[in-house]
Amino acid sequence: MISAETSDGSPALAYPQGGPTALRILLGGQLRRLRESRGITRQQAGDVIRASDSKISRLELGRVAFKERDVVDLLTLYGIVDPVKREALLELARQANNPGWWHKYSDVVPDWFELYVGLEQAASLIRTYEVQFVPGLFQTETYARAVTRLGHAGVSDEEIERRVDLRMRRQELLTRPQAPVVWAVLDEAVLSRPLEGPEVMRVQVQHLVEMAELPNVTVQVVPFRVGGHAAAGGPFSILRFSEPDLPDVVYLEQLTSAIYLDKRSDANGYMAVMDRLCIDAISRADTIGYLRRLLEDLP
Repeated sequence: MISAETSDGSPALAYPQGGPTALRILLGGQLRRLRESRGITRQQAGDVIRASDSKISRLELGRVAFKERDVVDLLTLYGIVDPVKREALLELARQANNPGWWHKYSDVVPDWFELYVGLEQAASLIRTYEVQFVPGLFQTETYARAVTRLGHAGVSDEEIERRVDLRMRRQELLTRPQAPVVWAVLDEAVLSRPLEGPEVMRVQVQHLVEMAELPNVTVQVVPFRVGGHAAAGGPFSILRFSEPDLPDVVYLEQLTSAIYLDKRSDANGYMAVMDRLCIDAISRADTIGYLRRLLEDLP
C-alpha cells in the first residue's frame, strides 16, 4: 500500500498505480507538500538528511532513489509521528526503489532516458508528435535497428542489438492488460524518408497500419499541404497518469540529453499545441487509408 493525501494534507492509505518511476514522483510530491505545509525550506530539510537543497529538489521531483533513513528523518522533521502514516510512506519508498524491468539495460541507456521509459510504462495516456522517424513504440525491429545505427555510429553490434531489444520490450505495453491510450501525430516527412531501402519501409508502413488499428491507438498524419503548423519547434511527447497526484509530463529529447517539464502551465501549453496538430492532421480513418495507399505505391 502507498499513501495518498487527505484534504488537510496528511497521508491516507491507498493502493499503488504505475511502476517505480511513478511511485518516486508520487512520494516526492507528497514530501514536498508536507515540507511546504510546515514552512520548512529545502535547505533546512537538506541539513537534516546531510544533503544539499538541490538533493531535496531532486528527491521531491522523483529524479533519484530514496534512502529509507532519509525518509524517516524527513517524516520526523515534518511532524508525521503516527506509525500507520509513517509506515505507509516508508512502504511507498521501498516500492519506489524496486528496479523496473528496463534497469537491466542501464549499461546502454543513459539515466535521462531511463526516466522516460519508467514514465512511459506508468502512463495511462501518451501523446506524441514526430517529424523525422516513426515513433519508437511503432517501429519494426529492422527499422529500429536502422534508426539506432544512425544515432549511435561506431558502437558495437552487440550494443545496437541491446538498444533495439529495449525498444521492442517497450512496445509490449501497447497490448498488455490496461494498456495506455497512445495518440501519435506524424509529419508526412516521417513517411517520405526511407531507411535502408524500400522493403524496410514497406514492412514498417504495414506494421504502422496494424498498430493504428489497435483500439487504444490513434495515428494521424499532418500532410505537407498544411504548410506551417503549431509544432514548428520539433518533436515532443506528453504523458498523463491515472494517479491524480502525478502531474502531466512533457518530454523533449535532445541529442545527448532530454528536458522534462511538469509545470501545469507548460503541460497545458504543449497539450494545446497537440490539439491544434490533431485538427490540422487528417483523421484516424483517413490516415489508415493514406498508409494503405502508400503501401501500394512503394516499390
